[in-house]
Amino acid sequence: MKLKTIKTMEQAKELIRETGFLPLFDGRIKDFSLNAATRNLPWFSGEENDPWEWREQIAAEGEIAYGKFFGKNAAFVSKEWFGALLNYRRDGYDFDARWDEGLAKHKEKLIMDLFLDTDNVIPSYIIKGQAGFGKGGEKGFEGVMTSLQMQCYLVFRKTSRKLNKAGEPYGWAVANFCTPEALFGQEYVNNAYKEEPADSYKRLFERAREILPHISETEISGLLK
Repeated sequence: MKLKTIKTMEQAKELIRETGFLPLFDGRIKDFSLNAATRNLPWFSGEENDPWEWREQIAAEGEIAYGKFFGKNAAFVSKEWFGALLNYRRDGYDFDARWDEGLAKHKEKLIMDLFLDTDNVIPSYIIKGQAGFGKGGEKGFEGVMTSLQMQCYLVFRKTSRKLNKAGEPYGWAVANFCTPEALFGQEYVNNAYKEEPADSYKRLFERAREILPHISETEISGLLK
């Protein structure tokens, strides 16, 4: 499909729900992204109609998942379709089961242990420090966080600023993350697990072929893997 030109955040949300999933910027598929649908808008301007700002607002509303879901790059996935992506990417395992089966990495567990209370929403700098990454500790924090998003164990939830000793915000806004269980609810995730992961992949594949009929099956596979 050729993406229609949009001008407002409400139209962006409608487009995400219409397609089911939409990268923030062009990646494997040219002209299939929020950026492609808003090329005439003032990106990175801080203005009200800046699509860069929309991503935070859309994520904060809690009805659309946002994170590094495709090709390790940022994308939106509608609530209708995120369950299928989650089930396929997790291969039917919640994180504890993946760890017990020896399928998860130690560095991933250091981070996911902070989300044992599935309602937690945690700033990235706190995740990094409490999980033992950084100077003198574990390496590769950003890569591990990306991996956990690609596996649909974590999603971007909002941004916040650090607080000084007086409790006053300072510095740049930082990303906050939570689990999909916190975003959409445990029942939502449990329902996603009722489908075989292979069937979830098949539905995602057919959806991608429906909205992107001009690309090859190999390209679709590359988008979804």
